[in-house]
Amino acid sequence: MSSIKSNRIESIDVLRGLVMVIMALDHVRDYFHINAFTGNYPENLESTNIILFGTRFITHYCAPVFVFLAGTSAFLYGQNKPKKQLSKFLITRGIWLIFVEIFINNFLWWFDVNFGFINLQVIWAIGLCMIVLGIIIYLPKRLILALGLLIVFGHNALDGIIKEGDSISSILWYMLHQGQFLSFAEGHYVSFSYPILPWIGVIVLGYCFGEFYAKDTSKAFRKKWLLYIGTSAIISFFMLRGFNFYADLVPWTLQETSEKTVISFFNVTKYPPSLAYLLITLGPALLFLYFIETIKNTATNFLLVFGRVPFFYYMLHIFVIHLGAILGLLLTGKDWKLMILDNETMTSGILQGYGYSLVTVYLIWIVIVLALYPICKTYMQYKTNNKDKWWLSYL
Repeated sequence: MSSIKSNRIESIDVLRGLVMVIMALDHVRDYFHINAFTGNYPENLESTNIILFGTRFITHYCAPVFVFLAGTSAFLYGQNKPKKQLSKFLITRGIWLIFVEIFINNFLWWFDVNFGFINLQVIWAIGLCMIVLGIIIYLPKRLILALGLLIVFGHNALDGIIKEGDSISSILWYMLHQGQFLSFAEGHYVSFSYPILPWIGVIVLGYCFGEFYAKDTSKAFRKKWLLYIGTSAIISFFMLRGFNFYADLVPWTLQETSEKTVISFFNVTKYPPSLAYLLITLGPALLFLYFIETIKNTATNFLLVFGRVPFFYYMLHIFVIHLGAILGLLLTGKDWKLMILDNETMTSGILQGYGYSLVTVYLIWIVIVLALYPICKTYMQYKTNNKDKWWLSYL
């Protein structure tokens, strides 16, 4: 690893790599856990437990950290470039990511050649957010920061606005804040799973956060603010969530057991991400950056690989997990076509009873991450040694 030369900031890549590895656990659970396709959801208080919920909760860190650091990377990428060049890159990369989400990522998730279900998830959200960021970077930096704070802290005030139907205004609202599942043609559906308004706030704050890693910013100054902001975010979460004040659409309630009460308390809203959700995910992430900055060992080198090729890893891991699920069916003598996840398969109930224990899910996750490591490392080295190839910045 020491022979690989890079100007990238290692602590940021380590954090990104960590959330990418954790993300794979959530997706392995999606494909392998018993009845994950038919209602065995970690957030369901009637059937969950603290281990299953915790498995889901730790993966909550992935999307906000990924989006936040996308903004930070945009700032660092544009430090020595004209804003026009940065804006063009953000807008064109955003358009590319939207294309990838609709036509490539959806196929990798479902293997349905008819594209009966289009799920607009985090890649779609990042693409749209990059386009917006590519426009607003021309504003004064203080105004950009104010806009990001206003969106993140204020968007929950819009929770009461509920739209229905498939009018243009309704669809725009589904894209921005509400989220919705719609039929757009006979046998074809679309889900606006990641309403983008709060994610715009996250990427904008990530962009402003890049100032702490600017070349003229001292390490002591950066670490002071990482500690202050990270700690303040966590304290704010417990205060707002504890009093059920504003920060989440669904309040927590006392349950018949302490275990379920804890689950209810931490079961914050991701779609769209509430203020509480963002405080308890981004706060610890900033503290992680505070503590990891001067640490370099085998573990950080391992995570660094995934953090430097996040898009490549994301697309590859979905493909490998889905193929792994097919292989699992073949090895157990079941019909591999069950993993062709078209609308009929997903709605017929044929997947009831499919899946494995949570212990098996964790073992599969470890095997897949280790298998992807040498591939990602090879690609990382290729990118590092071929910086003159402009198209690599889109992959």
